[in-house]
Amino acid sequence: MSTRAITEAAPIEAAPLSLCSREPHVPADRLVAEMVPPPRFDSVRFDTYIPDPNQPSQTQAVQVLSDFAAGLGGAHASGEGRRRWFSRAPKKPAAAAGPRGVYLDGGYGVGKTHLLASLWHATPAEPALKAFGTFVELTNLVGALGFQQTVRTLSGHRLLCIDEFELDDPGDTVLVSSLLGKLVDEGVALAATSNTLPGKLGEGRFAAADFLREIQGLSAHFRPLRIDGQDYRHRGLPEAPAPYDDETVTRTAYATPGASLDDFPHLLDHLAKVHPSRYSALTEDLTAVCLTDVRAVPDQSTALRLVVLADRLYDREIPVLASGLPFDKLFSDEMLNGGYKKKYFRAISRLTALARDAKGLVAQ
Repeated sequence: MSTRAITEAAPIEAAPLSLCSREPHVPADRLVAEMVPPPRFDSVRFDTYIPDPNQPSQTQAVQVLSDFAAGLGGAHASGEGRRRWFSRAPKKPAAAAGPRGVYLDGGYGVGKTHLLASLWHATPAEPALKAFGTFVELTNLVGALGFQQTVRTLSGHRLLCIDEFELDDPGDTVLVSSLLGKLVDEGVALAATSNTLPGKLGEGRFAAADFLREIQGLSAHFRPLRIDGQDYRHRGLPEAPAPYDDETVTRTAYATPGASLDDFPHLLDHLAKVHPSRYSALTEDLTAVCLTDVRAVPDQSTALRLVVLADRLYDREIPVLASGLPFDKLFSDEMLNGGYKKKYFRAISRLTALARDAKGLVAQ
């Protein structure tokens, strides 16, 4: 039975929302104001991180980052010098020699974002002097403000946290290398997370050897901090729930206030029309995402957009209820063995966690 037929047969009180009907536009000042840890990580702290006792690197990471945060106090931490987002901050002294940042490297699910957000919270500076965003949000900020204005906007910060640091094309390599170099010169401390060591960024995705100088320049800004371990989202948990049928997904969408309902192939088409930096706004105020006819993604560009959407849904703790293929069948074997494989495994991990969260929405 088609989704339309199910919808017409079911008693309707209020139609669910649709992601495909949303085309959010985010003004530049909002991009800056929202550079804070997302809702899932708003209340995390170092003491809420639970290290795996079999992985001493996790305990070490907490101590290193706690010390790093404690060393970031200064004049700006008192609240003096608060400025509007578009004004220029006073010139700060040149940064000390050596790496001005810390780089959390490890597999998906070891708690890197938890630790990065904890560092943001622990840094002794008011929120206006700290920035937290994903790599794609940072590059989009440059696109919205321009390079020089972005440097002026962030140069007075004590700390810039960059989650999911990846270099997917040569343009990003040159752009980010130049931006971070300018910010380090202004005394801004850096922290980043990634599944790839800084010296290996770009490998498998473009001719990284041609941009070795920029990649080495990026690497020089960071002290790598390796975090080993298994994916905490699935540590000791049962297997992910099997997909539901179309009727169950549709009925649940209509019975859940604030839920969205979309056909998966149509949603993939719609994502191509919305810049990934706006996916957070795309999912704003949703209580659940319901998807029918989940299929394997057809190509790499589509897959990478889906990865960003999965990240934003996870950040906002939005459960995902779906019919069709299970989430571990979204990406082809070729994709899972290619240059973006770590991104795809992260997306599978996060969508699986959100699928577990959605079980409580289904009427028993």
